[in-house]
Amino acid sequence: MLHMTEDLLITLRPLLTAEATAEAYATGTEPGDLEQTVWLRLLERLEADGPPLDPHRWLRSVVRTEARRTRRTARHERPYESGDEPADTDDRIPEQLVLTAARHRALHEAVRKLPGRCPRLMAALLSPADLTYREIAGELGISQGSLGPERSRCLGCLRRLLTPEVAAR
Repeated sequence: MLHMTEDLLITLRPLLTAEATAEAYATGTEPGDLEQTVWLRLLERLEADGPPLDPHRWLRSVVRTEARRTRRTARHERPYESGDEPADTDDRIPEQLVLTAARHRALHEAVRKLPGRCPRLMAALLSPADLTYREIAGELGISQGSLGPERSRCLGCLRRLLTPEVAAR
């Protein structure tokens, strides 16, 4: 099985690179991030159902599906505008300051409970030093292209941990 998986990865690599490069720029994402997401989907597929019957067709379909998902996500995101008021202002009343501090504690407590290298990644992203992706990748010892998918997985875990907290409000 391992040899067959290695052969499949070697066979699909050039096609995935070409497909991801073709689709990524239309979604506003990096081809490497799209590639990594598709590799993850392939590993999930191999673990659950074994190799696809037509790997080339499966790969093209997954690349397009992930590209569409990325486009949908990008449509719903709203960039922070300089005219928007920052979330943390010091001129609040004491009750608001206490609530904000409690939210920060809950967030940092949840971050510490995350699996794998998520706590370190999230701590770097939440750092007041405002690190770049390149600096974070160097600090964690992973490739810069891995940060986007890794961040997404970590945020998903964090969301699940904080869901009861958010629902209580």
